[in-house]
Amino acid sequence: MSRFFIIIFILTASCTTKKNLQISRTELKEWLCDYGDHSKSVIVPHTPLVEPLVVNDQWQGRLNYLKTIQIDDPENGKTWLHFEGVMNDTKVFVNQQLVTRHLGGYLPLSVDITRFISKGENKIRLEVRNTDNPIIPPGKSLETLDFNYYGGIYRDAWLIRKNHIYITDPFIENTKDAGWLLHFDTVSASMAYGELRIQLRNDLDENTSIGVETNLTFGEDSYIFNKKLDLKPSSSSSISIPIEIPNPKLWSVTSPNLYDLSINIIEEGQILDRIEDKTGIRHINFNKNGFFLNGQKMFIRGTNRHQEYPYLGYAISDNANYRDALKIKNAGFDFVRLSHYPQDESFLNACDELGLLVMNAIPGWQFYQEGEFIENSYQDIRDMVRRDRNHPSVVFWEVSLNESAMTDQYIKEANAILKKELPYEETYSAGWMDHPAYDLFIPARQHSGPPHYWNYHKDGKRNIFIAEYGDWEYYAHNAGFNQTAFDNLSEEARNSRQLRKHGERRLLQQALNFQEAANSNRNGVATIGHANWLMFDYNRGYADDLEASGISDIFRIPKFAYYFYKSQRPPNQDINHPLVEDGPMIKIASYWTENSPTDVTVFSNCDLVELYLNDSLIDRISPTLNHLSDNLISPPFHFQINSFQPGQLIAKGYVNEVLTVTDTVNTPGEPKAIELSVDYQSDYFDENDDVIFIYAKIVDIKGTIIPEDSSEVMFKLNSQGNLIGDNPVRAEAGIATILFRGDPSTLDIEANGDGLLKANHTH
Repeated sequence: MSRFFIIIFILTASCTTKKNLQISRTELKEWLCDYGDHSKSVIVPHTPLVEPLVVNDQWQGRLNYLKTIQIDDPENGKTWLHFEGVMNDTKVFVNQQLVTRHLGGYLPLSVDITRFISKGENKIRLEVRNTDNPIIPPGKSLETLDFNYYGGIYRDAWLIRKNHIYITDPFIENTKDAGWLLHFDTVSASMAYGELRIQLRNDLDENTSIGVETNLTFGEDSYIFNKKLDLKPSSSSSISIPIEIPNPKLWSVTSPNLYDLSINIIEEGQILDRIEDKTGIRHINFNKNGFFLNGQKMFIRGTNRHQEYPYLGYAISDNANYRDALKIKNAGFDFVRLSHYPQDESFLNACDELGLLVMNAIPGWQFYQEGEFIENSYQDIRDMVRRDRNHPSVVFWEVSLNESAMTDQYIKEANAILKKELPYEETYSAGWMDHPAYDLFIPARQHSGPPHYWNYHKDGKRNIFIAEYGDWEYYAHNAGFNQTAFDNLSEEARNSRQLRKHGERRLLQQALNFQEAANSNRNGVATIGHANWLMFDYNRGYADDLEASGISDIFRIPKFAYYFYKSQRPPNQDINHPLVEDGPMIKIASYWTENSPTDVTVFSNCDLVELYLNDSLIDRISPTLNHLSDNLISPPFHFQINSFQPGQLIAKGYVNEVLTVTDTVNTPGEPKAIELSVDYQSDYFDENDDVIFIYAKIVDIKGTIIPEDSSEVMFKLNSQGNLIGDNPVRAEAGIATILFRGDPSTLDIEANGDGLLKANHTH
């Protein structure tokens, strides 16, 4: 049964009681989870099984989530359940009555349960399956899929109480006009003109006069817009409010300014409903001359992201999502493609705040099937747009089933749905097939071939964005176009899929692959930007190893390639955010051991770099310009050292002849101790159920990490919470990692290893 008809059935209820309810939004954290033969108390976000680091046989099956909610005044207002993400076939029961069935795991499930509840205790049950189902996008069976879809209520869940007059929910109404939408169609430095569209519902059986008060605030600047209207009984009404903001603080990748937005529905001084959110004012456009943000042309530097964490899959905290976005921004990127499905709302909120452009994507990968699959895919487009249309970060809508044999009819209908939902000039669709219905063609680099790939596509008559590059063209046996550089490398050593434990030579090769492809992409006369594959290592349903082409590993520890990308942000680019790392940077891509290459690579965005070995100057050079670097913002620096000498490498970076940054690498000695660090990075959300990486570094007496050490480390938690992962855990390239789930403000943990001084960390 389709989602649409079930929702319409639920909306047949009405009520004539006129009382004022205190509107509320209560997080539903604690549930009882029934696994069939046993039950246990769980905390949402939840995954049914803590998986191993490498997921060989991911859990699939059926779960029952049980919860009792107390409703003291069921007739006084509306009662909704809202789930941000449940994977992926869900039936909702209230007091043993089936309320709805929802197909899909990456977009919200909202349901009006008003007519099913009674005074006192009410029993909620969710029957949840994440088994293979070809009618639910992405449709492909897990054992043949390039990523994993983990089960459970893996995003936040909410109980919402509303008055009988309220702003509608887009997923309950299932119409494009439901909810609210703020769109600015004319934007300049002096004035922004826009429109706020709101749909209201009056479930009373009498006419009601209300006022709508909208407030947009930035710092001390506040703008209030009012409108009054009469609502007919038992019906919905859509209104439009003109919005004018003088001298707007524009949202951009360097100044991600956000306005606080509040919408109040008022009757006789009483607030009946209220929306609070953040929004940004910006203008985007692309044409034959390129991509423009607020009138400024930019070449988009981006990456791809899967939302997976080790062990927990998708069931991570809002802070964990925020930290991922921050790591992407700090890696030098201004763009992220959501591969290959809509991701957590908290991640998009972080992109808004940090200044990351987003390509949103519906679920899909190498699968197409006519019938219910297509209808559910169309609904995914509607739901994705209705959830994310107010995010200033979202600039492209990938209404395309990635690498799937879509029909002409599907492509046209998918684009028509998008344009119907967002009928604005700057609504840009993106698709992996070169079809005229798509505003933007987004091929992967491997979809073409050497030596030019997409550089001369249609002689620049169609804008393209390279949606994936740097992996597959170096993974296949004869891929890539710099074959001579691979003459002395094995197939394993020359590809981009390199774990940190594979050593510095192979990590340097990975960085070179990304550099070569990134440099080549900029030859494209019609290319408006590119996104590498990818930011973080991840698991795949069809493979028994980690996909390791991330520039950081699955524990979010950077590889050398991370610093190549970080160097591509200009040194004078100022990012207006306290947590974003900008300005000059420098990184020596070497461990400086007797096995290290003596041709030393330094990644930096400086003009000149000096390299010293044991206080002796090796050289003072400019960036290396050749056919692998001539299009880059900041090519790498390459130093030749005659022979290895143990000791210290120091790199000094100069901008306009002024020393601005330094980096130091010491030859590691014998392992002596453990150093503990915790990946707080930001406590953006006040969460007592955070998910945080804890790193135990194996170091010598001077604090230098031993890059070839694989000692076992035992973690011991001396506070509340849980450690997730192998324990003891074997270090990879000198670092052992475990996950902590709990309240970070109370964290007290220690780490021990044979023959090593133990370490302790308290928040």
